[in-house]
Amino acid sequence: MNLLGIVSVSGKPGLWKALAQNKTGYILESLDAQKTKMVANLTTAKIAALNEITLFGTEDDIKLTDVFERMKGVANIPDAKADGTALRKFFREVTPDHDEEKVYASDMKKVIGWYNILKVLPLFDEEEPGAPVPEPAKEEKEAPETKEVVTAEKAPAKPKAKKPAAKKA
Repeated sequence: MNLLGIVSVSGKPGLWKALAQNKTGYILESLDAQKTKMVANLTTAKIAALNEITLFGTEDDIKLTDVFERMKGVANIPDAKADGTALRKFFREVTPDHDEEKVYASDMKKVIGWYNILKVLPLFDEEEPGAPVPEPAKEEKEAPETKEVVTAEKAPAKPKAKKPAAKKA
């Protein structure tokens, strides 16, 4: 799953794709049907990249991408507006190792809402850049060694221009 460049902006609903960066912030485009664009100022807006977000776990933190991968295999995902008990039951099934005291129902609603936005996009099924890609086996052929001698003629040097003498006063 390739979530590189997908961000969440505090105070703004939905998810955004980072298009470019300027001196004051990021130029973002919404992932919804309207494709609205905005400039998120770095001094006032809090921007979180989805590929860096983690959930509290009992042992270690759980990457959001891992939660999304686990959610792919589940058939019945509750609505993001479901009550807290239904969300908690779902999260116990998907991520049994999350910390139930630190992961709130509002966090679960966000994760499910983000999943519903991302699951229809082609980047959801793409491989993450930098992930190891298996290469097909290559046959190595021995190339005959050839030695070529390249000679280059040196161009004649250009005469240096003389500086005019400075006037003394």
